Amino acid sequence: MPITIAVDAMGADRAPRPEIEGAILAARQYDVRVLLVGHQDVVRAELAHHPEAARLPIEVVHASEFIGMDEKAALAVKQKRDSSMRVGLRLVKDGTAAGFVSAGNTGAAMVTAKLVLGVLPGVDRPALASVFPTAANTATIMLDVGANVDCKPQNLQQFAIMGDIYFRNIFNGRFRTASNPRVGLLSVGEEETKGNDLTREAFQLIKALPINFMGNVEGRDLYNGRADVIVCDGFVGNVALKVSEGMVEAIRAILKEAMQASFTRQMGFLLARNAFADFKKRLDYSEYGGAPLLGLKGVAIVSHGSSNGNAIKNAIRVAVEFARSGLNRAIEEQIQAARGNAVAATVEEI
Repeated sequence: MPITIAVDAMGADRAPRPEIEGAILAARQYDVRVLLVGHQDVVRAELAHHPEAARLPIEVVHASEFIGMDEKAALAVKQKRDSSMRVGLRLVKDGTAAGFVSAGNTGAAMVTAKLVLGVLPGVDRPALASVFPTAANTATIMLDVGANVDCKPQNLQQFAIMGDIYFRNIFNGRFRTASNPRVGLLSVGEEETKGNDLTREAFQLIKALPINFMGNVEGRDLYNGRADVIVCDGFVGNVALKVSEGMVEAIRAILKEAMQASFTRQMGFLLARNAFADFKKRLDYSEYGGAPLLGLKGVAIVSHGSSNGNAIKNAIRVAVEFARSGLNRAIEEQIQAARGNAVAATVEEI
């Protein structure tokens, strides 16, 4: 039987168009059944523009409400008990779906997922993990990129464990470092004493873990391939994510303008168009799907609000890979082990 993924059809800025386009692409390319969760009249009206969807394993699940991008997460989650997010996550909770994808309000997705699914034993807060391309033709995972604005040192320690396990599972066989990922702590300098109180305390906690901790890394290491996993709080991570998105758009605009400046450059662009196409693809966020919320008792993927059909398709792919990986069990075991070691160390000191 194909694996089932629930998709919040009311989440994206242009919903439900990209969700439906993504569901169709995913149903064609992967062994997956997609449940589009949203107001059935709205979703079916858009589906009518895609007659080929009737021949694919795509179904509509009604939800009478949805949470807007500008709504306060906690209040919206409390008041809208039949939102597309909540209904979709209930499908994961009761086992109808193996995972959930939403391009909606990130804060609301995090709060709802934590409320409906709960967190794994030993996990204090789930974290959003995002994939970044590197100059070394590899990838770097950074977490947290927005789920937790304020963090404690033990949160960063847990993020390090979850990031290490996620990289091992997702990139196993693709990168030579996947069997022993290099984990760095984002700070303002490489020295152990650099940073604020949060990073200095987190450094000592992460250092005690049985992972390949390389110490502090700096912002430039996000793209040079020096680290496989970079840990930070959600405030810093989200700023880095948004700066990266803006940088990509600026580079595209500058290159386009430069290539159109003269006839000679236009001819050069035509000769090198395959290289430019590859460059564009490597920087295209839609190729990486969404960011998983690690640490939940289930699978939840959060995508960008401006996601197109390709981004939703890849977010569904990520959800399928996550659901089949057994990753949550590994996270639970490693975090419980870390807590046990911390307790043993405290007793020994006494």
